[in-house]
Amino acid sequence: MYDVVLTFLTSFALTYLAIPSIIYIAFKKNLVDTPNERSSHSSRTPSLGGIAIFAGTLFAIVFWLPFQYFDNLQYILAAFIIIFLIGVKDDIISISPRSKFLGELFATAILVLKANVRLTSLYGFFGVYAMPEYWSILFSMFTILVIINGFNLIDGINGLSASLGLLTTSVFGAWFYLIGSIEFSILAFALFGSLLAFLKFNITPAKIFMGDTGSLFIGLICAILAIQFIEIQAHLANSPYTFRSAPSIAIGILILPLFDTLRVFILRILDGKSPFHPDRRHIHHMLIDAGFTHMQATSLLVVLCMAFIILSVALQNIGNLLLLIVILSVATFLSVTVSKIAQKKRSQLQQ
Repeated sequence: MYDVVLTFLTSFALTYLAIPSIIYIAFKKNLVDTPNERSSHSSRTPSLGGIAIFAGTLFAIVFWLPFQYFDNLQYILAAFIIIFLIGVKDDIISISPRSKFLGELFATAILVLKANVRLTSLYGFFGVYAMPEYWSILFSMFTILVIINGFNLIDGINGLSASLGLLTTSVFGAWFYLIGSIEFSILAFALFGSLLAFLKFNITPAKIFMGDTGSLFIGLICAILAIQFIEIQAHLANSPYTFRSAPSIAIGILILPLFDTLRVFILRILDGKSPFHPDRRHIHHMLIDAGFTHMQATSLLVVLCMAFIILSVALQNIGNLLLLIVILSVATFLSVTVSKIAQKKRSQLQQ
């Protein structure tokens, strides 16, 4: 318990103390984000907050997590560094989507092949349980890449990525603590502390953004936690903290970044555009267009994500496939509703 609390306090303190200096340097060196037609902010704002999040999280993990209890930690830290370097470069000078993807692929390969962060079963989805090693590796890499980019793509309004990161790490971190998996609990609460400190500077009016450095890093850690959450279930036969339908519950916990990414990609492809073509079709953009402020939209989305978590846990006994169908159906209904409200608001403004 003490290790978890000290990890949280350390990451919070370091991040909180680092951010004012980063803001000062960013303005001094003109390393700021200038608003454009897709932006939801109106003033020049530093976008290097991810550096503080990374530094606070990494320091707390290295300082408080005994390496002898976490055999694969060195490989996880190596993946952290790769993602950090990709994010920093993209935040400062911008890199091509291809180079960014290749860097993410390298970090993902380290996690799957060296750290053994891997899904080994489909847990009854479509009647499939254990997967051959080759398919397990490919599916695990695909899952990690989707979660990483999901968090990257939802980072569009004040407080959203940090708030969702807080929700996700608190849920996973508490569960890992309850089952005695302290190493992953420390991993979760190290990020939790950094995000809580960062959020102080990111709520409206935002003094700093996390940039790709922060959103990619959040996605990477949440991917690790989600996969371990699913995999460890098989070893908790008599535990009161075992969940049925764990894969679908994990999707419920990560519903916003996963569903919004899937929805936007499908819409772009149907329009004959690249799935990575930037636009304002994300759910948070639609809420802004519907008249919500940044913090109202963030608060609403976080509350909805909490509701999805409760729904997923409450319906865990209906089975993975049926639970997934319920989750996606509810998410689709809500997104269509928001889209119609946003379209109506735009029409009123044009009249």
